[in-house]
Amino acid sequence: MSRAVLLCGLVGWTGATLLLSQLRWFRRVALAERLRTYAPGQGATTIAPGTGVSSLRNLREVLEPLLHDVAGQLSRLFGVSEELAVRLERTHSPFDVAAFRARQLGWSLAAFTAGSALALATSMPPAPAVLFILGAPLLTFLILEQQAITASQRWQRRLFHELPVVSEQLGMLLSAGYSLGAALNRLAERGQGCCARDLARVCGRIRQGLGEIEALDEWAELAGVDAVTRLVGVLSLNRDGGDLGRLITEEARAIRRDAHRELIEAVERRAQQVWIPVTVATLVPGVLFLTVPFVEAMRLFTTG
Repeated sequence: MSRAVLLCGLVGWTGATLLLSQLRWFRRVALAERLRTYAPGQGATTIAPGTGVSSLRNLREVLEPLLHDVAGQLSRLFGVSEELAVRLERTHSPFDVAAFRARQLGWSLAAFTAGSALALATSMPPAPAVLFILGAPLLTFLILEQQAITASQRWQRRLFHELPVVSEQLGMLLSAGYSLGAALNRLAERGQGCCARDLARVCGRIRQGLGEIEALDEWAELAGVDAVTRLVGVLSLNRDGGDLGRLITEEARAIRRDAHRELIEAVERRAQQVWIPVTVATLVPGVLFLTVPFVEAMRLFTTG
């Protein structure tokens, strides 16, 4: 009995402390908040502790990692292995991970509300109603996730098809006497495609102090395209190779051959797909014509 009273008192004291800590007159102001007033440029914009804006910011800081972890585990459960941050950065998306997950959460809540209202309005049986209410937000979540995957794959395809021309231009600039950094800057400024935007990011990283080869390696890792990795491997010989323009031109020809091979495979695959409806349209009447005499013969044998 005494242990139960002691446990109840401990739980009650902990709960009362947590409740009273939400009141400004009770809780102790953190040291960072007390020193924030004396920081340069922070005197006029300091947010008093306990205000709505500060509470909203703290709530967001708590919910964002939780939402990111839950959404990431749900994506991996359905076979999505690549991180969302990589896909968003690859496609130069205006959303960061937190904004994209918040957008997913908002659309999923809207789908949940709409599904619940529809289930109540149509008086569905319990089992279909539960399936519909839970399936609508899940389907919405997966649709937005698939949109990010499709945008990433489309970006990779466009990058692969633009790479031969960009490689040839880069080889001509290097053969004309341009340095590697100057050639990359020129292509980034003059181009308008996926390669140009990626090279602009590479040049930005170089201006931030990163080495040229390190920035190119970062681009190859982010792009996830084998042709880009091979091209960056050739460009890494910039300080050692004397005829880098010729090597880049040969690599551009190899990339063009790969693109041509994939185009031929796609054409042959579509040509084979044409025969599927033709085969089905031919087999169905044939099966019917074979079934009629077979059934008639079986009837004669059974009656005889």
